[in-house]
Amino acid sequence: MALPGAAGPDPGELCRLAEAAAHEAGELLLRGLAGGPLAISTKSSARDLVTDLDRASEALIVRRLLAARPDDGVLAEEAGERPGPSGLRWIVDPLDGTGNYLRGTPMYAVSVAAEWWGEPVLGVVYDPSRRETFTAVRGSGAYLNGTPLSVSRRTALGEALLGTGFSRDPRIRTEQATTLGRLVNLVQDIRHSGSAALDLCWIAAGRLDVYYEADLRHWDRAAGELIAAEAGARVCGPHGGPATDDLVLAGPPALVEDLRAVLAHDETRTES
Repeated sequence: MALPGAAGPDPGELCRLAEAAAHEAGELLLRGLAGGPLAISTKSSARDLVTDLDRASEALIVRRLLAARPDDGVLAEEAGERPGPSGLRWIVDPLDGTGNYLRGTPMYAVSVAAEWWGEPVLGVVYDPSRRETFTAVRGSGAYLNGTPLSVSRRTALGEALLGTGFSRDPRIRTEQATTLGRLVNLVQDIRHSGSAALDLCWIAAGRLDVYYEADLRHWDRAAGELIAAEAGARVCGPHGGPATDDLVLAGPPALVEDLRAVLAHDETRTES
């Protein structure tokens, strides 16, 4: 067994493996849309949808990754955790934006990330509708189809295009709506894509200026967080530390700090 801090696998090779698996899964999703009605079920709530294509995409990705690296661990949205002794763990979201996918709205993605002893080393997000592949290897920058990415240069919240998303939990959704009521007049405008992975990549590309979302899961954000960070974004959680499932903020440092102050004010008001 490798030890923490020991030389790890070549991140470039890992990235190429993740890209190949994500592309193959993305093409599977596109064929699925053309193939007729999908089998749909729910998970945690009526808003938490899963299809047979979610599961097929995940199975394909995991199969490809483990065929090349059988000793790796995997954390996947549908199948859960599969431990492995190598020190490398893959984080897989086979279809981020299922609600969009079901309606033919072209805002969904395949997300694959890798961690070496808990530290993120690469992220790949593939948008099959636009044939856009966002990639990042830790310490080497972020790219869209091979072109370097950089976050927005805006520094004023009032000029910012804000991205966000909504929890499936009714209580949290209500709180989020209240917060948006305050934010709508503090920013230029607000967007909700339905895919956290794409939102974080659009931060990296400067398509969104700043982003926040509560109640995400690790597979929703792992690849996108690294891609945004490698493009120059500050990615953090509610108190300025690492992002968590409770809250993720991303964007240029000045915008993130201003947005974090607004969100902290709302949290204080809610608690009182």
